[in-house]
Amino acid sequence: MAEIINLRRARKHRARAASQKLAAENRARFGAPKQETDLEIARRTLADRRLEDHRRENGGDADS
Repeated sequence: MAEIINLRRARKHRARAASQKLAAENRARFGAPKQETDLEIARRTLADRRLEDHRRENGGDADS
């Protein structure tokens, strides 16, 4: 026999879970202090610059 569930309660539970997930994403995105955000941007920029410095000039094409 199947378990009887209250559909109204199940909908509210699903909506609450979605809301909590969105809140967690927003905390991760917007919750960091400006200093931490600036530091992360600087680290990403430095990593991108180091990667670009190791790139070959001809792009690795054998035909060029």
